[in-house]
Amino acid sequence: MQIKYFGLLAEITKCEMEKLTFSKSTVSELLEMLYYKYPELKTKDFQVAQNNEIVSKETHISNHEIALLPPFSGG
Repeated sequence: MQIKYFGLLAEITKCEMEKLTFSKSTVSELLEMLYYKYPELKTKDFQVAQNNEIVSKETHISNHEIALLPPFSGG
């Protein structure tokens, strides 16, 4: 599975993309694994996207690419 990080999240993880082995099925389970690896992520507000759409924590992962997106600024 490929995880893409943007903005502040890329700074926290020190990478913009990484490949992980993940055998669970939901976004929530993926986040728990990422929180263990990057504890600072727990304190940040961000959204998860799959197939270019924002998804909830209960969403089943059906794509091998997930993006973690920080809040967007309007203007």
